[in-house]
Amino acid sequence: MKLFYCETLNPRKVCAVARYLKSPVEFVRIDLAKRENRTPEFLAMNPNGKVPVLQDGDKTLWESNAIMCYLSDAAKADLWPHDERQIDVIRWLSWNDVHFTRHASVLYFEYVIKPLFGLPAADVKELEEATKHFRNFAGVLNTHLSDRKFLVGDSLTVADFAVAVTLPYADVAHLPLSDFPAVQRWHERLNELPAWREPFPS
Repeated sequence: MKLFYCETLNPRKVCAVARYLKSPVEFVRIDLAKRENRTPEFLAMNPNGKVPVLQDGDKTLWESNAIMCYLSDAAKADLWPHDERQIDVIRWLSWNDVHFTRHASVLYFEYVIKPLFGLPAADVKELEEATKHFRNFAGVLNTHLSDRKFLVGDSLTVADFAVAVTLPYADVAHLPLSDFPAVQRWHERLNELPAWREPFPS
């Protein structure tokens, strides 16, 4: 298997899952600054021109959540459960894309990505709006995690990898995590995993 990635949010969660599962993948770095994601060869794999992309024999798969689930099934693991938990995992994946990481990723882009590429300074109004929405949905997450170790059931799932993906960048992205202690405890638990702390190839 080949996993095409770069050091950004969506590839991060997939690389973390691959490392956690010890999946037999060859990591292939795509240089966005050189627009390697816009070459004809790459666009033939993913017409969206985005990473991550997984190649497994004749199968090519894009979209990070789908790749995480595929890797779990390939490893015969339980990160993508096939019991009554599955609907709840889908619920959190959907909630995350539409709400939590949607707004956290705005702060990540403004504070982390823009400086890397020399883009114009952060838009103050956009930052205020994203921070307001982040606080709202972090509150929802904090309440849910107040008496839980993980998002769904009693064990780790792909939902944890997805929903937590911006949290390693909390300080530099100015995410106000100190106001949400249950979310902090949950992320500290994930930080006990070497694959979460260091998901990317060196």
